[in-house]
Amino acid sequence: MPVSIQRQQDFLIASIHAALDDAELLRFQQDVVAQIGKHRSRGVIIDVAALDVMDSFGSRSLRDLVHASRLRGAKTVIVGIQPEVAFAIVQLGMSLDVPTVSDLEEGLEFLGQLTTDDRPGRSTLHDFEICGGRPNRSTR
Repeated sequence: MPVSIQRQQDFLIASIHAALDDAELLRFQQDVVAQIGKHRSRGVIIDVAALDVMDSFGSRSLRDLVHASRLRGAKTVIVGIQPEVAFAIVQLGMSLDVPTVSDLEEGLEFLGQLTTDDRPGRSTLHDFEICGGRPNRSTR
C-alpha cells in the first residue's frame, strides 16, 4: 500500500505517498485507528502532500478518519494539502471540517499545543467531577 505509518513519541505520522483507491482508503483508516490503540497515541498527523487530486470519497474518508481517531482519544491534523487540491475542494463544495496546517513541522507544533494538558493516567473527567460539573483549572 502506498502509505506509511510511523510513530514519533506520542504521535503517529500517517503519510499517503500516492493516490489510493476506495478499498485502500478504507484499509488506511482501519490501520491508523488500530495503531492509535496499539501505541496509545495522543495525536495523529495525516500527510497528504503527495496527493495532487482528492475526490469527495477521499475527503469524506479523511474526515471520518479524524472523527474515529478522536473517538480513540487522539487529536488529528491534516498537513500538506496542495494548492490545486485546496481549490478543488472549495470549488466542488466539499468540506473537510478538520484541522489543517501547511506542513509536517507545523503539524507537530500544532499537536504539541493541543496535547499539552494531556497527561498519562489523568482523566479530564476527574477534574470535571471534582468541581461539580465545571472544569477545575486549579488542578492543572
